[in-house]
Amino acid sequence: MKQFGESVEGYNIPVLNEREIRGSAGILFLFMLISFMLIMFEANFLLIKYFITVFMLDMAIRVFINPKYSPSLIISRFMVRNQNPQYVGAAQKKFAWMIGLTLSTGMFIHMIIFNAYGPVNGISCLICMVLMFFEVAFGICIGCKVYGLFNKGVVQYCTGEVCELKDRQEIQKITTTQVLVLLVFGLLFVFMIYFLNDYLSKSPQDLIDVLKG
Repeated sequence: MKQFGESVEGYNIPVLNEREIRGSAGILFLFMLISFMLIMFEANFLLIKYFITVFMLDMAIRVFINPKYSPSLIISRFMVRNQNPQYVGAAQKKFAWMIGLTLSTGMFIHMIIFNAYGPVNGISCLICMVLMFFEVAFGICIGCKVYGLFNKGVVQYCTGEVCELKDRQEIQKITTTQVLVLLVFGLLFVFMIYFLNDYLSKSPQDLIDVLKG
């Protein structure tokens, strides 16, 4: 029952399913975002206290017992059960989750035990959100990359095969035209802020009232 990673034929080290991990990160990110918004707009800290406790326990189960018994990973496993697994090395994921466990433990002591808030707690929440967002949106495990800096030549089976040195394929390269498109969109956004800010700042009305008017 107690192990980290699973043995899969064809892989010489314990591995995990990246699809489950990204799904789990998405679940946790969603609840953390909602909790953060409640704090920002309503000064409501109830949900974040529940979330921090669950998040810490979830990370502790992954690190000290077995990732397959993590509640969020179980839910994610069910959701992606019909997709082919994408195997990644377990060692770097353990390091990344230890970072999450450290941050969540600090937040638990700060907010649950002492029932206090402050910049340290806010920064810890933001770091967790950034780490999970990169995992969900781009499949980039920042903690894994940090692990790779101290274990060069040891890390295997990274997400997207980024551990293996290889040339980018043509479809992955960014062209000059694409860069220009980004610049044009950036200028368009600046134009909107400068010329349309007053118009866009008006509160919207009910569509029926607008049509009647």
